[in-house]
Amino acid sequence: MKPLRDVIAGDLHTLFVGINPSLLSAQRGHHFARPGNRFWPALHLAGFTPRRLRPDEDAELVSYGVGVTNLVARPTRAADELALDELRAGAVALDALCGRYAPRLVACVGLGAYRSAFARPRARIGLQDERVGGRPVWLLPNPSGLNANHQLPDLARLYGEARAYAGRANPPVPGWGDGATGTERRMTFAETQPNDADAAGAENEDSEATDKLPAAPADDDSDMGDTDQHSSSDS
Repeated sequence: MKPLRDVIAGDLHTLFVGINPSLLSAQRGHHFARPGNRFWPALHLAGFTPRRLRPDEDAELVSYGVGVTNLVARPTRAADELALDELRAGAVALDALCGRYAPRLVACVGLGAYRSAFARPRARIGLQDERVGGRPVWLLPNPSGLNANHQLPDLARLYGEARAYAGRANPPVPGWGDGATGTERRMTFAETQPNDADAAGAENEDSEATDKLPAAPADDDSDMGDTDQHSSSDS
């Protein structure tokens, strides 16, 4: 069982993928629980939710066609505590998860983690060439308060671009974006699938440190202006 359960259901508009949970998020049992993390305000300002949700309301996300999971399930104080093998195992687990639930869009939060996990050293913010679980992937900045390269208005704009793409690329999810309460969509807490790594599915969203994740192989023409900063993982 994952230390921090996924918020996921079938037919989601967007599935957000964090790096791994912070210790605080795992303790509280809710995603992006650190006070300084900007995930929740960015989500609201980008139009994914009609109001700013609190971390303890994360289960309500599915009523708006949104889900949250993590690349690595193991909670840590900082993202640099994750091994490359954990990130790679998480990529495999994420592919299976997305293949099973088929979200309209997979939105990965954190440039460095994505580059390392998927061996894409040149990946940049925006739509990616590859798919995960057969679904389109959009790479977004880490919303950690330590990511000074992207302020809240930037995050709102970039997250909004992902939302707009998902809306254009796929038919709208019933009830998404209109304040529906999600009666047509049942909440599902996905359990970790057994695999070779103890941590194959969470995200360090509440970063408090600079992103010192295991490097992706080969030439990273580093866009690390979008570092996955965290000293406490927080998905």
